[in-house]
Amino acid sequence: MVARRMDSRGGGLTRVLILKTAALGDVLRTTSILPGLAARYPDLHVTWVTAPEARELVQAHPLVHCVEVVRVEDSDQVRRLGERLAGQAWDRVLSFDDELPMCRLASAIDSDGLSGAFVGPDGRRAYTDDVDAWFGMGLLARDGREAADRRKRENARSHAAIFADMLSIQIGRPELPIDPSRVDTARFALGLDEHPPHWPRIGLNTGAGSRWPTKAIPVERVVELVDRLHVRHDGQVVFLLFGGPDEINRNREILGGIERLPGDVRVVDAGVENAILDFAAQIDTCDVLITSDSLGMHVAIARVIPVVAFFAPTSAAEIELFDAGEKVVSTSSDYCSYRTDADNSSITAERLTDATIRVLEAARSADALARRREA
Repeated sequence: MVARRMDSRGGGLTRVLILKTAALGDVLRTTSILPGLAARYPDLHVTWVTAPEARELVQAHPLVHCVEVVRVEDSDQVRRLGERLAGQAWDRVLSFDDELPMCRLASAIDSDGLSGAFVGPDGRRAYTDDVDAWFGMGLLARDGREAADRRKRENARSHAAIFADMLSIQIGRPELPIDPSRVDTARFALGLDEHPPHWPRIGLNTGAGSRWPTKAIPVERVVELVDRLHVRHDGQVVFLLFGGPDEINRNREILGGIERLPGDVRVVDAGVENAILDFAAQIDTCDVLITSDSLGMHVAIARVIPVVAFFAPTSAAEIELFDAGEKVVSTSSDYCSYRTDADNSSITAERLTDATIRVLEAARSADALARRREA
């Protein structure tokens, strides 16, 4: 039974502290727990500790009341934050980072209930029994890395489902609120009103970070994908090219390849230096986003934008699309191996094209449009 803290007006509050700082996509998808927590605790008051770069991913959420930011690598900053938080009363602490500083932070805070990672009396990182379904697939697995990797490959449940079960709450979906005016600004800046409104807007977010390079598909495959989709739509389609700061050269190569294609291919370069919410607003202008397992994918899911998401080194099962898209999964033997050189050659332009056509057709149905309006 969770205790009820009294607020300054004499009412009861259930004060929950969430520790989740990295990575950006993981922070965003973890917001899926908030509706379930609110349903379980009608007097919920959430404080979320995250990295400075992730602040905007959680601070506008209607169920997050306070955001604290900390740089995990700054030990003094972590210590000061811990001292401040330890002076407050908490009903639950949800500790979802496995980095040592964050585990220490979780251990320093008194609460009526801790779920997640912490530092034990022996000084080693550990986690509470109730979160074994998630942490047992990670670096802190009690029976070693090999067993954790096997469980991760065999897992068939999404991150949202696993976390809902661990916390004994209803499954929810992530959410990223954006002011509609920001989307209007993005649409104008991208020049999308210059194209016929019935032409589909197809986003291309096919790169990846440096950790798992084969999350990304090669430049020449992206160009082939654009060519196929352009032909399938008789040239009546607009592409939006997305990427991060590390992908400026990659995107230049993609644009160069598209320029050499026959026909008048309409492509808009969205840039690679956008702030997070501007990036999200740009994605919001798409009818579908073709994406790697990346922040862009999580943004699209949170914004209820249909996606075609492809997976090679990482787990497709962990991703919940909430009936708004398709997954294109590697058929190679090293799928979900988390190897940096995993084979993604089976994620072909043909497979991605066919999936995109299906998703666009589904997204244009009356039922799909109604679901998005209600979300």
